[in-house]
Amino acid sequence: MRTPLSLLALCASLLSTPQAMALSEFGIEGMGVVSTKANEAQATIAPDGQRIVWASDRAGGVGGWDLWQAVLRDGRWQDPTPLAFNTGSDDTDPYFSHDGRWLYFASNRSGGRGGFDLYSVAVRGDGSFGPVMALPVTINTAADERRPALRPDGQALLFARNGTGTHGGFDLYRATVQDKGFGAVAALPAPLNSAADELGGAWLGNDGALALTRVSGGHAQVWVVGCDYRQPATPLVLSFNTADGQTGAPVVDAAKPGELVLAGMARAPRAGGLDLYRMKAPAAPGGACR
Repeated sequence: MRTPLSLLALCASLLSTPQAMALSEFGIEGMGVVSTKANEAQATIAPDGQRIVWASDRAGGVGGWDLWQAVLRDGRWQDPTPLAFNTGSDDTDPYFSHDGRWLYFASNRSGGRGGFDLYSVAVRGDGSFGPVMALPVTINTAADERRPALRPDGQALLFARNGTGTHGGFDLYRATVQDKGFGAVAALPAPLNSAADELGGAWLGNDGALALTRVSGGHAQVWVVGCDYRQPATPLVLSFNTADGQTGAPVVDAAKPGELVLAGMARAPRAGGLDLYRMKAPAAPGGACR
């Protein structure tokens, strides 16, 4: 017997845990806890799978956008709490390193070098956070830096930057990781960087393939590209990832690398404005690079 589509939508709306992949395409993340009537943006999950950190403009924070955290209990995200190092400015774009030792984020707080800069905090053994540290001047500039994403092997940092010399507004940049710091920074080539805004991305493994956010004409869409950036990117296959929609901020689940979480506006299930959704991570186009 076929299951009615309305029942499938209802079941998907109830799938609010990281185990919510018994669905055909996608499921909402943390209905009523993570995804709420407010807008939720980029989310990152700790490598042990026990907590999620995301950006939200909900009430209860101290700025326009704040970083929030929920913990996994009884198979569901619970106890949403704003992080203590939020400021009255915007704090957003969180990203756990795959070894679980660092949380990266972007903020336009005072004391930075430009508008948005990139920051890191150490994750202590008890789960608390250390002091906020700005990334070095090789990364942070007078322009805006957004959406930090450390490659799973920890050897490269992907981020977005605007300013002079870009193909459009924001372009994607990659910095090498050397010892405890960062080395050379280089823009990724065209056609990956385009006249649109390439506003961050997620590493689909260590070979260089990416799921990236491209913004054009006020609309955001997630694209996928293989490790040869000379080849055109293609839109992520997802029903609400359309050219006239608002979908972006893909982050691979560090605890379940076969899945990713992104922000968007599906017709159903839906909690509010921008919600967070979980889906199967796309395969890297073109196979592995050598």
